[in-house]
Amino acid sequence: MATAKTAGARAPAWRGGFGRLWSAAVLSSFGDSLRTAALPLLAVTLTDRPLLVASVTACGYLPWLVFGLLGGAVADRVDQRRAMWTVDAVRGLLVAGFAVAVALGHASIALLIALAAALTTLQTLFDNAATALLPALVDREALGSANARLMTGQRIAGGLLGGPAAPLLLTAGAAVPFAADAATFLLAAALVASLRTGGTEREPRPAGSTLRREIADGLRTLWRDRALRALCAATTLCNIGMGALIATLVVLVTGWLDAGTAGYAAAATAYTVGNLAGAAVHSRLAARAGRLRAVLLAGAVQIAALVVMGSVRSLVAVVAAMAVFGLMGMVWNVNTTTLMQQRSPAGMLGRVSSAFRTLAVAGAPLGALLGGAAATAWGLNTPALLAAAFFVLSVTSLIPARKADVPVVAPDDAATAVHTPR
Repeated sequence: MATAKTAGARAPAWRGGFGRLWSAAVLSSFGDSLRTAALPLLAVTLTDRPLLVASVTACGYLPWLVFGLLGGAVADRVDQRRAMWTVDAVRGLLVAGFAVAVALGHASIALLIALAAALTTLQTLFDNAATALLPALVDREALGSANARLMTGQRIAGGLLGGPAAPLLLTAGAAVPFAADAATFLLAAALVASLRTGGTEREPRPAGSTLRREIADGLRTLWRDRALRALCAATTLCNIGMGALIATLVVLVTGWLDAGTAGYAAAATAYTVGNLAGAAVHSRLAARAGRLRAVLLAGAVQIAALVVMGSVRSLVAVVAAMAVFGLMGMVWNVNTTTLMQQRSPAGMLGRVSSAFRTLAVAGAPLGALLGGAAATAWGLNTPALLAAAFFVLSVTSLIPARKADVPVVAPDDAATAVHTPR
């Protein structure tokens, strides 16, 4: 492992494997953004039935709910580095084959749905393995900075570069974005395969141990840790609110504000810029308040931003609120992921991560449906206010975990700022 000292906090050094992992993550994020933008655009050329078009997006969520827990258990059983590069290589070949089908005119809605489902199913193993591998590449004190750098790179590649690049690539041919995505998967696989690490510590599995029992162990570990349990519940509630907001943001800006597509682009860009700013301030908030209280503060500020979005009929106000919302969203995500990595027992991080992610992901499609229903029944601005209500519930659920006597699984650290009761 390698770290560098910066401004009193530890930051991961680029050597020792982290630089290659970061590069692989950023490449994959860029490719994912190309595919995510191109799939619905391709779908609307194949069918005029909204339900079928929406089904392509829905398949980006459903495999997490079905296979998420299994992916975490497998990630704890295998060599995470090998699992990651193998999954990326398989995904690269799948997308390359799909690009060929598109180029030859054989694309169909059924093929799009099958591709989306297959890629997300493989992602359940990749993401949980990546979360579990990071602590083997950087020191424990540098996890917060490492997570922030990973998320920042992914936001730049996916939010600022990949999104605008997709329409440009589509002008060169419907298959081009998918061919580019396949190339990023294969390059990322090569980078991860070149890592040299012993992986995470694993205790020998008890005789007769099964995947079902190991999944149950991960769920029990998540439930027994008061801080992680509260963070999981809070994140699930937040994702319901996020689902309601994101699914209806376009109608809020273009309909309620009458700001057109340019206004929508400005709001989306403000969120990404806010994310990048959040990566710069998260460590200061965590150092001053502790990671749990930093998450609590982030949620409270996001409530105010959502209220502004749903009540102030001004594009300038909504753009500013989206920037603040994105900033605090990054603070939330970095500290939540770091706490999960720090508090999970060695050899169980994949299962704890998968349990956390699966429960949290379940909130997004539910929120999207609620947001659509609220916009239809009460007005185009109400989903933002509905999201604010769910964020209030989220912050409320975190309050008990902020206390200083939260028991920890891993050894205490200054960033978490908690102590075992005597």
